[in-house]
Amino acid sequence: MAEPQAESEPLLGGARGGGGDWPAGLTTYRSIQVGPGAAARWDLCIDQAVVFIEDAIQYRSINHRVDASSMWLYRRYYSNVCQRTLSFTIFLILFLAFIETPSSLTSTADVRYRTAPWEPPCGLTESVEVLCLLVFAADLSVKGYLFGWAHFQKNLWLLGYLVVLVVSLVDWTVSLSLMCHEPLRIRRLLRPFFLLQNSSMMKKTLKCIRWSLPEMASVGLLLAIHLCLFTMFGMLLFAGGKQDDGQDRERLTYFQNLPESLTSLLVLLTTANNPDVMIPAYSKNRAYAIFFIVFTVIGSLFLMNLLTAIIYSQFRGYLMKSLQTSLFRRRLGTRAAFEVLSSMVGEGGAFPQAVGVKPQNLLQVLQKVQLDSSHKQAMMEKVRSYGSVLLSAEEFQKLFNELDRSVVKEHPPRPEYQSPFLQSAQFLFGHYYFDYLGNLIALANLVSICVFLVLDADVLPAERDDFILGILNCVFIVYYLLEMLLKVFALGLRGYLSYPSNVFDGLLTVVLLNFLHKWDPRSHLQPLAGTPEATYQMTVELLFRDILEEPGEDELTERLSQHPHLWLCR
Repeated sequence: MAEPQAESEPLLGGARGGGGDWPAGLTTYRSIQVGPGAAARWDLCIDQAVVFIEDAIQYRSINHRVDASSMWLYRRYYSNVCQRTLSFTIFLILFLAFIETPSSLTSTADVRYRTAPWEPPCGLTESVEVLCLLVFAADLSVKGYLFGWAHFQKNLWLLGYLVVLVVSLVDWTVSLSLMCHEPLRIRRLLRPFFLLQNSSMMKKTLKCIRWSLPEMASVGLLLAIHLCLFTMFGMLLFAGGKQDDGQDRERLTYFQNLPESLTSLLVLLTTANNPDVMIPAYSKNRAYAIFFIVFTVIGSLFLMNLLTAIIYSQFRGYLMKSLQTSLFRRRLGTRAAFEVLSSMVGEGGAFPQAVGVKPQNLLQVLQKVQLDSSHKQAMMEKVRSYGSVLLSAEEFQKLFNELDRSVVKEHPPRPEYQSPFLQSAQFLFGHYYFDYLGNLIALANLVSICVFLVLDADVLPAERDDFILGILNCVFIVYYLLEMLLKVFALGLRGYLSYPSNVFDGLLTVVLLNFLHKWDPRSHLQPLAGTPEATYQMTVELLFRDILEEPGEDELTERLSQHPHLWLCR
């Protein structure tokens, strides 16, 4: 979303009874306590507090409209459905690059077998693109309405969003008017902007890079001077003399002129391709190594490390500032909710004598807030502990510290067995050492597969004898199945499924059950006479002729007579 610049101006400044500036549409209950629409205004204050708390949870700016219709639109805009739809639209418009003409998306990258890529007809990708642009236009319109025209004019990201949309729509119109035969499509260059504009992390990264550029430019200038000086020294040292042999010609290739020399030293400074530049000159004269040592020490060990330190320092400073801004937004959102709730009158229409928030009003707000159930339950239990005592501003702020606490997931209780033997087995198979044993067995399975792959590296896959490997895999799979059943016995089915690692192991075991080693059915087929397989089989039969028992004539005749579909003619 756009980053509203609202932190520089406190939204709810001044005391509750003073003349602080309130955002447009935000009305305290002091001015609306009497009238026929008191119930509707009460609901309005509750909804305002809900929106402010949700802004605080998501670190969003509260500088937006807070009337009833605007808050309804605001909550729908930041709902999971709308945000996922917007994310999918961004993905879709970026994915169009894979299928638009010209495209290299084919079934294979081998030029010998690659067929011509599919070219979509004119208007197909353009139809998808215009739908995406309409979604972006609706997104921009909603943001402009919710945050107001004054903020829209100050926010460069929203202004850029508008310019990119206008240029894209104009270019799309030109494409259709020319029947998709235009030489240049400008809107393709602007598509990454949609990803940048809707990603707060991307915008923070770009802003940090922009802040780091001045200090990075100073070190970059030192690097440029360093390269230029050593380029001139290198040309004076290595470009002179006659080309006696091929090695001299190779040496002169790297320092033949100014562009070649500058490129060679830049490669030496920024990549690991050191021998190509240094070895020819070093082979000519060992003293030339001093030149490369001094160049590397100054460039790589000093200037490059200085540049890295500057980048790290800038990013660390910006990270701290970003965290500070996020903390400020959370505190500002919770404070705004406190101001709204504390301005609501008590029963009978009288102003409260003490400043604070009623716990029952806060519970009503928390029930409407979009928050994960664990944090919401913890906050509501803490609010109930106050009873009927008003919450002060400090207590109200501390209440939302529960959001920063990690939730420890409790696993379901283990089944209880009465038999001492079953209890001992449950303790044994539910212990984490049993997981270590399973990991050790899985490692042994992996090692066995690697050993057989190394031993059969020179054998074609069709000629490999996988009988022993199949037996080993069968043993391992049986162990995995036994391990899964024993864990279900020790932890219970719900307890077993509460661990993601167990779910993964169980699914993998079920999949592996389909890969048990089976006897090759082709081995039972009688090969044709004259083939190598038939010759081999006949040779084996001759070797074991004395051991094999020849079937008798009566046995053969009896078996043939029992054939249900074969009738012998006598």
